Amino acid sequence: MKSHGHCRDFRKLYRCWANLKLKCLNEKSNRFNSFGGRGITICNEWANDYKAFHDWAISNGYSDDLSIDRIDNNGNYEPENCRWTTTTQKRRNNCRNRLIEYNGQTKCLAEWAELNYMTFATLQGRLKMGWTFSKAINKK
Repeated sequence: MKSHGHCRDFRKLYRCWANLKLKCLNEKSNRFNSFGGRGITICNEWANDYKAFHDWAISNGYSDDLSIDRIDNNGNYEPENCRWTTTTQKRRNNCRNRLIEYNGQTKCLAEWAELNYMTFATLQGRLKMGWTFSKAINKK
């Protein structure tokens, strides 16, 4: 990995940047099929300039306990489609999650369960038994 003056103080951020490039641009990467192979790339501004990525990250709430997350999971890694989130938030913004719209709000099943003080397994089980979503989250 090429060394930049910024990476001494922001090693995790530098690794994040390098990993974005790897999974989006390097066909030999074991994660390429899930990213670059799906057409997801990293914007030229970031791909060619760590400092541009670093500056965006710092001005948009980066801290070592957060991860970069694409708002639109089918979109690219670029300033208008990225944010810093917790691991829990990132897991919930995943293309494999089951999203349910209810009362004008769209959330993943795990978040609906948490908001209604039940386990994911309970909510999922009720839905598998054919309950309506309204009944599944309101049954005490």
